[in-house]
Amino acid sequence: AIIKTALPNMDREAKEEYFVVIQAKDMGGHMGGLSGTTTVTITLTDVNDNPPKFAQSLYHFSVMEDVALGEPIGRVKANDLDIGENAKSSYDIIEGDGMDIFEITTDAQTQDGIIRVRKPLDFETKKSYTLKVEAANIHIDPRFLSGGPFKDTATVKIVVEDADEPPVFSSPTYLLEVHENAALNSVLGQVTAHDPDVSSSPIRFSIDRHTDLERQFNINAEDGKITLATPLDRETSTWHNITIVATETRNHSQVSRVPVAIKVLDVNDNAPEFASEHEAFLCENGKPGQVIQIVSAVDKDDPKNGHYFLYSLLPEMVNNPNFTIKKNEDNTLSILAKHSGFSRQKQDLYLLPIVISDGGTPPMSSTGTLTIRVCGCSSEGVVQSCNAEAYVLPIGLSMGALIAILACIILLLVIVVLFVTLRRHKNEPLIIKDDEDVRENIIRYDDEGGGEEDTEAFDIATLQNPDGINGFLPRKDIKPDLQFMPRQGLAPVPNGVDVDEFINVRLHEADNDPTAPPYDSIQIYGYEGKGSAAGSLSSLESSTSDSDQNFDYLSEWGPRFKRLGELYSVGESDKET
Repeated sequence: AIIKTALPNMDREAKEEYFVVIQAKDMGGHMGGLSGTTTVTITLTDVNDNPPKFAQSLYHFSVMEDVALGEPIGRVKANDLDIGENAKSSYDIIEGDGMDIFEITTDAQTQDGIIRVRKPLDFETKKSYTLKVEAANIHIDPRFLSGGPFKDTATVKIVVEDADEPPVFSSPTYLLEVHENAALNSVLGQVTAHDPDVSSSPIRFSIDRHTDLERQFNINAEDGKITLATPLDRETSTWHNITIVATETRNHSQVSRVPVAIKVLDVNDNAPEFASEHEAFLCENGKPGQVIQIVSAVDKDDPKNGHYFLYSLLPEMVNNPNFTIKKNEDNTLSILAKHSGFSRQKQDLYLLPIVISDGGTPPMSSTGTLTIRVCGCSSEGVVQSCNAEAYVLPIGLSMGALIAILACIILLLVIVVLFVTLRRHKNEPLIIKDDEDVRENIIRYDDEGGGEEDTEAFDIATLQNPDGINGFLPRKDIKPDLQFMPRQGLAPVPNGVDVDEFINVRLHEADNDPTAPPYDSIQIYGYEGKGSAAGSLSSLESSTSDSDQNFDYLSEWGPRFKRLGELYSVGESDKET
C-alpha cells in the first residue's frame, strides 16, 4: 500500500504528526471476506520556511559608566518557529551611534543576543546610545527564498548612568626639568587634575613619600605646584621619579596617581682633575723633546658640547728649565723633557704642578701635581732602576759591602741574645746548702684525698746528693704527733745513688742517738705515699678546750719551725693577759 499526501503545503508548525488507520481485506473486498487494521504515525520534518522574529521592536537598557569592559548589559531574543539547525540565528549591530562602543554575540544554548561593553563609557561625555540590532538565520533553504527575507531587526536604547569617578589628571605622565643649583622652594612645575563627575568635587594633591624617601620635593595641595625642598646634585642623581596623588575632598576613596619624572640639569660646579695619580719616569739617557708621560683629565660635569680642557703650568713654573707641556687633539696632555743629562745622583725626583681648567661658565680649574722620577734605563729606553743610590758611596763602600756588614751585625746580635738567654736558664747546682738541709715537713691533712699517700715528703735532692750520703748532716729530730704504719716504698731508685748505703748511715745515727724518739722521722717519711689507693687518716689528739693545749714543744723542732713556735707562744701570752 502506498500512502500519499492528499493536501499541498502542509505546515509542520501548525500540525507536526498525523495518525492514519489502514485496513486490509481479502476476497477482493467482497462480502464475507476477512480484514485487519493498523495505525500509521506520520511526522512532518522541519524545513527553514520561517524567518526569525523579535518579540518586541524596542529594547531599553541602562548601564553604569564605570562598568567593566566585556561585561554584559542586556539580552535580546528573536524567535524562530523552525527547530534545530533551521532555527539558529546570528545577531549583529547594523546601525547606531554606539557601534564601536558595544558588541553583540549569540548564546549558543538559548539563541539570545548578548550585548556587551566594548569600550569605556563616560556619563559626562555621552549619556545614551541607540543601536539597531539584526537577527538572521544562519542556514537558508533556497527552495523557500521566495518566502523571505529570513531576518528581523529591533532597536536598542542604552542609557549611561553617572558613577562617582576618581580624579583625572590632565596628562598621563609629567616631565619636569630643573638646574642642580636651583634655589630652595623654587617651583619646578605643576600638575592639574579635575573631578569628571557632575558634582565636581575639589581635589587635593600630595606626594607618595614611598617614591620620595629623602623628601627632596614638596607640592602645594591646592594648585599642584611642585617645589624644591632640598638641594640637588646632578653628579649624585640625574633623575628623580616621584608619584603625585590626587584625592577628592568629598570622597577620600576616589584617588588617582600620576608619575612625574624630574631631570636635574647640569651646571658647571666641578673643576676638572687628573683621571688618576700619574707618576712619570724619565731616563737619565733621555733626549730633549722626548715625551715623558701623557696624562688625561676628567670632569664630573656634563656640558652639552662635551669637555674641552685647557692645560697650563703655574705662573712661576712657566719658564721651567727642565720640562714643558703640549696639548693634544684628544684632550690629553703630553709632558716633554727640555734637555738631556738628568742624573739620579743630583736629583732623582721632580714635582711638576699643572693647572687644568674647563671652558664652562663660570670656568672651573684645579691644580694637579705630576711626580717625575729619574731612572736608569737601558739603551733601548727600558727602565731598569729608579733607586736614588749612587754608584760609589761617600764612605767608599759599595751597596753589597754595606749589606754584608749589616748581616754580620745582625748575626752578632743574635749570638749575644742567645748567650744571655742560656745563662738565665742555667740549672741550679745539685749540692744543697747546709742551712737548707732540713727534711722535716708539716703535712696538711685538711686536703680532700691524698692523705698519707703524699709523696712530696721525700727530699729527692738529698737522696741524689753524694755529700749527704758520705757525711752526717746536722739535724734535730722531733717526735711526731701522728702515728703511721710503715709501708713499702714503691718509688724507683734514682740512677747513680747507693740508697742501701744511705739508709745504713741513717740507721746507724738513729741507733746511736740516745734522745731519739721511738719512731724516727726518716722511717716515717721514707715509706709514705704508695700502697693503699685510699689510705686512712691517723687519729688526731684533741682537747676539750684551747687552754689545755701546750705548744712549748714547738721551740724544740728546729730553726725551720721557729716562726711557728713564736706564733703559738704569742697566742698563749695573749690569753694569759
